Amino acid sequence: MSEPAAPTLSELLRTFRIRAGLTQAALAERARLSEQAISVLERGTRSRPRADTIAALIQALALTPTEADQFRTVARGKLGTPRTAPRDAATDQVPTPWQLPPAAPDFTGRAAQLDAILAVLRDSSGDGAATVGLVTITGMGGIGKTTLAVQAAHKLAASYPDGHLYLNLRGYGPGVPVSPIDAQRHLLRSLGSDVSSIPDDVDEATALLRSQLAGKRVLLLLDNAADAAQVLPLLPGHAGSAAIITSRGSLANLHGARQILLDALSESESVDLLAGVIGPTRVAAEPDATRTLAAYSGCLPLAIRLVGGRLATRPTWPIQHFVELLQDEERRLDSLGSDEMGVRASIASSVQFLENSDRELDRQAAAALPWLAIPDGSDLTTAVAGALLQLPLRRADAIVERLVDLNLLESVAPDRYRFHDLIRAYGREVAEQRLSLTERDGALARVLQLYTEAAWVCHGFAHPTSPRLSLATVGGSALLPVFSGRDSVVRWLDAEQRNLMDRVRQARQSSLANSVLLAELPLALFSYHESRMRWQEMRELGAGAVTIAVQHDRPATAAWLQHDSAIPDAETGVNGAAIDSIRVALQMFSAIDDPFGQARCCSSLAYLLGLDGQIDDALAYGRMALALSRTIQDPTLEGVALTAVGVLYDRTGDFERADEAFAQGIGLAEQAKDTRATFRRCMNAAFAHAQVGRHSEAEDMAVRGLHVIEQAGDGSFLGEGQHMLAIIYAASGDLSRAAAHIDSGLQMARASHDGLREGRLYIELARINAARGEQDAAAQQLDLALTLLRNAPEVYLTDARQLLEKIRRNENDGYQFANYPL
Repeated sequence: MSEPAAPTLSELLRTFRIRAGLTQAALAERARLSEQAISVLERGTRSRPRADTIAALIQALALTPTEADQFRTVARGKLGTPRTAPRDAATDQVPTPWQLPPAAPDFTGRAAQLDAILAVLRDSSGDGAATVGLVTITGMGGIGKTTLAVQAAHKLAASYPDGHLYLNLRGYGPGVPVSPIDAQRHLLRSLGSDVSSIPDDVDEATALLRSQLAGKRVLLLLDNAADAAQVLPLLPGHAGSAAIITSRGSLANLHGARQILLDALSESESVDLLAGVIGPTRVAAEPDATRTLAAYSGCLPLAIRLVGGRLATRPTWPIQHFVELLQDEERRLDSLGSDEMGVRASIASSVQFLENSDRELDRQAAAALPWLAIPDGSDLTTAVAGALLQLPLRRADAIVERLVDLNLLESVAPDRYRFHDLIRAYGREVAEQRLSLTERDGALARVLQLYTEAAWVCHGFAHPTSPRLSLATVGGSALLPVFSGRDSVVRWLDAEQRNLMDRVRQARQSSLANSVLLAELPLALFSYHESRMRWQEMRELGAGAVTIAVQHDRPATAAWLQHDSAIPDAETGVNGAAIDSIRVALQMFSAIDDPFGQARCCSSLAYLLGLDGQIDDALAYGRMALALSRTIQDPTLEGVALTAVGVLYDRTGDFERADEAFAQGIGLAEQAKDTRATFRRCMNAAFAHAQVGRHSEAEDMAVRGLHVIEQAGDGSFLGEGQHMLAIIYAASGDLSRAAAHIDSGLQMARASHDGLREGRLYIELARINAARGEQDAAAQQLDLALTLLRNAPEVYLTDARQLLEKIRRNENDGYQFANYPL
């Protein structure tokens, strides 16, 4: 008798899983794998699992040594030599991205093109692949490029278990195309990179993206590309991952890609597609009318879906009735055909239905379309729609939902909508025909006013006594959500950040280029930019804002904007430029006799000059800030000034005056019950003491600050407090205790997704380990830090690189902490 056949990997996996009493989902969670990865292994679809995947499954299933050997042997029969080194634990903790839009349930035709895509990209996913799999899908707008790409991507899901990324590159509008660096940021964030670790340089970001993709099987769907130059920095560099790129233009110069050119559907495919939308019974009842309708639709998928969607919501309409509407030239903007004009006519027929309706809501929806198409941006919120239409939120919501009913808008999330690019192009053409330039720019101005209103709300939550609030001119619109606190409005601004930047850029190319809104918006966004450390956006929005404020006779606004222009430089280590900007701001505040602004500038100069080593000048400005703040009796500003001079007194050896200044500053924060200010001032005092060797006093201050923030239940600063204690103990020679606080700080930084703090903690841990003689561990920690801090201020990167060079030269000078604050 023949011996029984050896079990396959899928059979073994299923047997061991069932024995363990685990579902696929439970096993995936225990092994830190995706549920889809378990599914494809059990189905036998994936025949080349990685070595680290096998190891994770052995551990999760608690196999005996004999069972583990059997499992590895069967796996190695197909696995061979591992293709890549196992990923570290940190990588496995990153959620696997699954970003594909849903596949169209009524997908029709394109069989040859779909087979061609699958043949290329399935072959490129295995270990034997020599090159990155690339497919381009090109053709006119509305031809179905994205629908085909999404359909293919879903069919390829099992071949790319490490994730699927989707990004609309907006190559053909509306608005400017997504820049390569912005696209890289999106992809890297999706792969788990913290925003602070992503470099601004395209080449560096390209290298980081390809490093993240190396050894993985990830499918990228890059939609609506402008050209090959936009796409190249986004492509994987290692076989295993693949990309599908769609574009209206030719991508023939994208070497190595399989080129797919889409044409219109055939008549039979068009009929089948319409049957999928409205049902085969209605199509079979009127075959001639259906074929005529397909012809009038130019056999374009977008046009067929639009008219089919309209028929689907009107089950009593004969198809012939809709054909007669299209035949009436007075009710069409253009004849339907196979070019872009055909899509315009198809859209127009849906809009005209609304215009001719007996329902007021329908007529309002038709009139709203050109207004809603005005602003750039990837999507449209109900609040923005209300601003554009000058309508209450509830009515605006009803209108956009009615447009969704007719497939003139897509609902992508609650209160968030998206135009197809061709429908928006149609809407803009109508806007240009029916609305004056003043009306169109006025609509865009109302959107910017809405963003300014949200920004002032954010600023009010963060700084309720700020003098900036008196400069607000934008009132309440009743369109924004009711924000419960600072965090909720920050999240709203996060969601709108990309749209906001697109619409500001659009305004700068319009008659709004010198609008005072382009000065007030960056002023209002100060708190948001500060909280999110969005220095690049702060710099871009502030460019030219001072000049606009001066032109509109807003001297106080101009002075604050001048002060704020220094912040991106200061935060990125360009101290000289920051000092120059603050000096100009001080002159501007002095010219309008604004003592608060003068005091704030003096405090900023005390801080910056102190960092620059100009202690005498820094102390002079600190005393000036203190005198001004006391004159105007502002306790918050006085506390800031007291902290600044306290730091400087410590550095000059005047410890008695330093302690007095710190005590007064902390006392003012405690009187105001401002726990964050109390914590911050304690930490500043602790760091100043540690810098001059006052370790006991530093420890007392750090412990006091941590106690305050813990009592308040605010965990956002705990990592910083642990970092400070580590510095103090390391400086005093207790390296083991210092390392323990670093470990606690790292846990807190990871829990709060604070990549900047995590990177800086790794630098501190490297200093500690270097001082202990553990050079290899220190070098590894510095490599981790440099990855996390690639987009951080240069001062941190320089510090890490210099320490790494010392380690490589085997130089050990003992523990020395960096001479810059936390």
